[in-house]
Amino acid sequence: MSVTTSLSLSPHAHLSPLLPPMSILRRLNLHNHLNLRSRSRSRNHRLFRSLAVAAVRQDTTVWTQAPLTEIEPAAESLFHVTIDVSDAPDLAVSHTRPGQYLQLRVPDVEKPSFLAIASPPSLSEARGAFEFLVKSVAGSTAELLCGLKKGDVVELSQVMGRGFDIDRVDPPESFPTLLIFATGSGISSIRSLIESGFSADKRSDVRLYYGARNLKRMAYQDRFKDWESSGVKIVPVLSQPDGNWTGESGYVQAAFTRAKQIYSPQSTGVVLCGQKQMTEKYFAGSVISWLRNVNPYLLIGRVGMGCWFRMENEITSILVADGVSSEKILKNF
Repeated sequence: MSVTTSLSLSPHAHLSPLLPPMSILRRLNLHNHLNLRSRSRSRNHRLFRSLAVAAVRQDTTVWTQAPLTEIEPAAESLFHVTIDVSDAPDLAVSHTRPGQYLQLRVPDVEKPSFLAIASPPSLSEARGAFEFLVKSVAGSTAELLCGLKKGDVVELSQVMGRGFDIDRVDPPESFPTLLIFATGSGISSIRSLIESGFSADKRSDVRLYYGARNLKRMAYQDRFKDWESSGVKIVPVLSQPDGNWTGESGYVQAAFTRAKQIYSPQSTGVVLCGQKQMTEKYFAGSVISWLRNVNPYLLIGRVGMGCWFRMENEITSILVADGVSSEKILKNF
């Protein structure tokens, strides 16, 4: 940003009593210049302070080695990954809520990948295992992870995030309507929530709006029957369906707007999975990472993140406008 003081001077401007003396103009220009330098120093100070805090956070991460026990295709570009943490019981029991996540590093690569834990906390404690749904993105740590094999060792950070505070929409009799939204690999946190149990069978209207490009990109279809038997109605929404698709198409927020059917906003709870946000909230080891934290739309090549933020904002706006309390809109970040 630059500030320029511009005056249009006539040939006889020095005779006009309306124009300030040149000494005042010089002081004005100096004042503006000093203000600009001050604002610039302030911005730089905030930038480097944020980077320093992020660097400290990154440096204090505790890493635990653990072997892979399973890597299998879950859908197109998505992989089901299981990691044995039975030798790290403190890490296993630190997974206490669905929606939590952690960092993962593969051998010889410093940059971690942020992964939501797809399995319910009960599995972590009982079997000493974490399960993940991983999207293989070209050039990413996740792609390297998906190329590993059973027995390979990776490194895990401590469990992060507050997860979904489902107590805010309990008891189920007081919140009979629960609306759940997820897209792509974000369904992993929702799987953890559903399989943890939240008394869905005691609520009269539990809907999961699950968006994907097409059925080939939609993971966990083999679990849909069990989820529905627990009381969750699944609404698949495909943004690029084939010609035989007869279900909801377009984007999740549009599908929800068409259906809506909120009978009592005061007794409605909402769950939004924020996997995209979680990856940017904690990882800021460079200027680019800092920019991701400040404005996700500045991310190069991450159109999906912009789409997610748009969906989240639109759904939140619709629900709040209809009278749903923002305190009852649960997020995992």
